[in-house]
Amino acid sequence: MATKWPEGVVSAASTSLGPYGASASRAATPSVAFGDISPSRGESASAIAIVAETATDIATREVLLDEAMGPKRRKKSSEKLRRGRRPSEGLAFVARDASGGVAGTVRLWDVTLGEGGPAALLLGPLAVDPSLKSAGIGSALMRHAIAEAARLGHAAILLVGDAPYYGRFGFSAARTGSLAMPGPYERHRLLALELVEGALDGVYGTLKAAGRKLKAQQLISAA
Repeated sequence: MATKWPEGVVSAASTSLGPYGASASRAATPSVAFGDISPSRGESASAIAIVAETATDIATREVLLDEAMGPKRRKKSSEKLRRGRRPSEGLAFVARDASGGVAGTVRLWDVTLGEGGPAALLLGPLAVDPSLKSAGIGSALMRHAIAEAARLGHAAILLVGDAPYYGRFGFSAARTGSLAMPGPYERHRLLALELVEGALDGVYGTLKAAGRKLKAQQLISAA
């Protein structure tokens, strides 16, 4: 089956952003966090590189997520699929500014679609430093994450987020009606993107964690 590429998504090992001009996406960005996704309230950077997350980024990433999404982020149903797990191999990214600081973050997680169902990815959290404005860091993180997931052979990505915003990356609720999150969530914000045509045909049931487990020391650090 053919790999599907949403409009504006290209494959790349890393992504760099210079100053964004008129060609940057102008889709409206929500001013508050929706579901598991926190688009920044405007984004800015003169030079940003999207690279693999490293262990030294963890503390800064957690502070950024707290600032962007608030203290209740750990109570979201998506967290049940991430707790005690590691992100999918090769799919944890940060947006690094010119000084090397973390300006944004996105990670993807291995899940199965229902009991014994096919494998997929869950994207989130996605967040950008709230102090940054108007350069498309969040959009670049999304496009990079999608491209890398496709390059690594994954078939589908799901997320909980705002459909009008994430629709520009190819996500919709059209294929998620028979799927559910393991906890409270708004059904119309469970969105999916097929990277391989037909990957979500016939899927049903509750998403289940399938990722690599954290070691005991990592669990303590993540608490």
